[in-house]
Amino acid sequence: MQRHKGSVALVTGAASGIGRATAIRLAQEGASVMLCDVNMSGLEETLSLMPPSARVQCQELDVTNIDSCQQAVAQCMIDFGRLDVLCNIAGISLCRNLADITAEEWQRIVAINLNGVFYMCQAAMPHLVETRGNIVNMASTAGLEGLAYNAGYCATKGAVVMLSKSLAMEFSGKGVRVNAVCPGAVETPLSAKFEMPEGADPALLGRMFPLLEMSQPEEIAAAVAYLASQEARFVTGVAFAIDGGQTAG
Repeated sequence: MQRHKGSVALVTGAASGIGRATAIRLAQEGASVMLCDVNMSGLEETLSLMPPSARVQCQELDVTNIDSCQQAVAQCMIDFGRLDVLCNIAGISLCRNLADITAEEWQRIVAINLNGVFYMCQAAMPHLVETRGNIVNMASTAGLEGLAYNAGYCATKGAVVMLSKSLAMEFSGKGVRVNAVCPGAVETPLSAKFEMPEGADPALLGRMFPLLEMSQPEEIAAAVAYLASQEARFVTGVAFAIDGGQTAG
């Protein structure tokens, strides 16, 4: 498929996991891709995995810094001259007992998971209006239902879902679509670091893992590629769950 031929996509969190898989998938479908992440060595590895014929650039990005976000979008315009798709995939998790969450940890997860999405949307939107482009934000099933010991993660991912819906409404008249993808358990470096907090009741996390095995980053990337394509021209403001049935019942 060449659904993204001629388009330009900016992908945050492109150094690993879902971000890397999304960047590769979009390039395979013909897009020029701006790879963005705070982890430059990871970006270089992603770059080495891109299709040989793809037009690709790398940009260091700290999504917690509004100037860095604006610079990434500006560099994309310098390198490619346009922007059609913004994929906000950079994010972190935090599994803690409520009493153990420090102020610094709370501020960090809000800064990365929520503020960064807002900063990137704000910086990219004028260019997306010009191209009648779209945004795909990476939320989570933790943004659709409660998850024990994940107050910060649920709060930020729930906010990403509602931010996406609000922007979808605000810019619908200008032809810009905004959607959120809500994965369940995905086999990524992020999930590999998951640890139960001290004294946690495993039964309270039972619904986090569906009957099926964990999904793969490439499966999430496939959904992003669809939502970002013209095949999904009538889809906006959705929170698309890919969770093996986690939120079905």
